[in-house]
Amino acid sequence: MTVTRRHLIAAGLAGLSTLPGARPAGAVIVLDRTWRSEGGAPGRESEGFRAHEALANQSQFAPVIALSTDGGEDWGIGSATWLGNFGGHAWVLSASHLFTRDDSVFDYTFRAPDGALCRGDRQIRHPLFNGNNDETTGYDVVLLRMAGPMNGGGPAPLLYGGTREQGAAVVMVGYGSRGIGSVGQGDAHDGPSGAKAAATNVVDEVEDLVQPPPRTGDRGNWLSVKLRRETEGAGRLDGLLGSGDSGGSLWMRTQAGWAVVGVNANGGDRYGDSSYFARVSGLRPWLTSYVPGLRFGG
Repeated sequence: MTVTRRHLIAAGLAGLSTLPGARPAGAVIVLDRTWRSEGGAPGRESEGFRAHEALANQSQFAPVIALSTDGGEDWGIGSATWLGNFGGHAWVLSASHLFTRDDSVFDYTFRAPDGALCRGDRQIRHPLFNGNNDETTGYDVVLLRMAGPMNGGGPAPLLYGGTREQGAAVVMVGYGSRGIGSVGQGDAHDGPSGAKAAATNVVDEVEDLVQPPPRTGDRGNWLSVKLRRETEGAGRLDGLLGSGDSGGSLWMRTQAGWAVVGVNANGGDRYGDSSYFARVSGLRPWLTSYVPGLRFGG
């Protein structure tokens, strides 16, 4: 596929042009001003993300879990969201581009909300994802079944089934690389491997699914947020995705409580760039065909 700045987060390569050695590691791109006010500075880069870590550690975001490809030494390679336990198995939602022919569900270790290490035994990639993140961002999803249940996530999360995402305040959560809007992500800004972080934003664009799906071109079903500068009215904890946040989730507060509205897919990592998410409401028929007990609302 054609590599653009929109693909860099998904590929784990964002920021390489200005920050040599950047890699997926232990999430979010944040405002420079917030980073400094939280204690971020040269030699203390990771301290600038304390408020974003505190946000991610709120109980409603406990279902967002970390992935590892080396048995648990490094947890910054990708993220996922526990959907609940059904029939003795935990089901997890993540990004399809993480589960290629080289890295299937059998190659990953999953860390449950309570810290237990789990293994998967089945993966179901969405049939409309063709590997091109421009055309099929809205279907960059995969359902994963664990060999047993997961604990510690609280009640199974609510999935958003409505159509009112445009302009909504949202929170993106993941375990990926960190950075600031002026320079993007890089090793210097990363926290401990496996530390979760979150950022707020507002849904900037909503693309409905395209029916019938075209053979080429955008198939729709995605959401996006844009990182605005402090002088442009950005909220204090606003941000974008970092590499390794892929597969985590975008959350919105509804009358029924917090709900998952998107799956972290791809994007850029500087001021003016956008992050993109597969739209959960458009995935409802596919998701419930495999896991009928999922909670949808909104």
